[in-house]
Amino acid sequence: MDLASLTPLYERPGPWASAYLDTSFADEATLSRRELRGRQISEELAAQGADQETCRAVRRAIDSYAYGQTPGRAVFAAHGEVVFEPVLGIPPPDESFAVWAPLPHVTPLLELAPDEPDALVVHIDRIGADFELRTAAGSRTEGTVQGRDWPVHRTTASDWSERHFQLSVENTWEENARTVASAVEEAVTRTGAALVVLVGDERERRTVHEALPAHLSATVVETDHGGRAAGSQSAPLDEWIAAERREQARLRADETLERFTAAKRRDGSTGAADGVEALVDAAREHRIATLLLRPDGPDTRREVWAGPQAEQIALRRTDARALGEPEPFPVRADDALLRSAALTGADVVVVGADAARDRSPAEDLAADNRPETGQSGSEPVGGLGAVLRWPTDGDHPLVETGT
Repeated sequence: MDLASLTPLYERPGPWASAYLDTSFADEATLSRRELRGRQISEELAAQGADQETCRAVRRAIDSYAYGQTPGRAVFAAHGEVVFEPVLGIPPPDESFAVWAPLPHVTPLLELAPDEPDALVVHIDRIGADFELRTAAGSRTEGTVQGRDWPVHRTTASDWSERHFQLSVENTWEENARTVASAVEEAVTRTGAALVVLVGDERERRTVHEALPAHLSATVVETDHGGRAAGSQSAPLDEWIAAERREQARLRADETLERFTAAKRRDGSTGAADGVEALVDAAREHRIATLLLRPDGPDTRREVWAGPQAEQIALRRTDARALGEPEPFPVRADDALLRSAALTGADVVVVGADAARDRSPAEDLAADNRPETGQSGSEPVGGLGAVLRWPTDGDHPLVETGT
């Protein structure tokens, strides 16, 4: 997951209210249940020491949410102001819970708003294509592209003139496919989509796919569901795209775990680290490239000491003071390491999170048919690990050594 969206949470001091609630239901009792939920969360925060202004800000936010449209919401507030209100992709296992702490508690967000790639959906026909971007926040149109509209239909006659006309049709298809492919490349650059879904008839999809440049970084897949014509959107298409986004997220987690395991197994290499002590050292030196996090790991709840800066993190209070913070505060290890990762340009991969959501039968079948990736026993000890930017016992890549 790209942690850039979390940086506003670390640009101001705490303490922070972090609340999570289920908004998936909608019935005749929705208004009363929403009011009750807001009051319960406000009282829970107050009992943990939150100030009244922040409690009221969180409650106002909860009272404003529409229910029955999203699986859930998270709320992060400090000093009487709501700073971040992301939509969840999965309802919280409990209907609601809240935490008051020196740092925002974002680990549940990573599990409940899975790191599924943004998908550029390309609805293709022989003339052009319509573009749609699907993200965790929903979907939006991303424009359209039109090619030549004549000639695009074949005939059944077999004389010379008709064969010449059919060749013109073929040329029009090829030209339009190149036009669509160029627009796809531009849309991927503009939106940052990591997944491209080609929708339409098989011939049209294949022609565009073959015209896409080899350097296109996004994963490109095709589906038989849907098309470009009005009314071609369907529940099967929506389900297929959602399943493909989840599959791509799992594959990325698998690849990261493989890199993590390979780095640990390599003789003499310290290109990976796990355990709180090793990760605290790596965080202080900005060496974490990718943080691996298993939300239920015992080390995530281990207490460390921190200051207002990302590198002010230590196992002991005296060590934190030695880093220049006279009044360090105790925090969860996962919250401190996530802050460090976000502020030093690292990313995070959540591992072992399938249990947070039931997989569909199609996803179960796909999982059964995937080759083994060697994950067994490869998850970080205690639930926290990292792939490092440079080895612990190696030279910093930006520092010249003496001769």
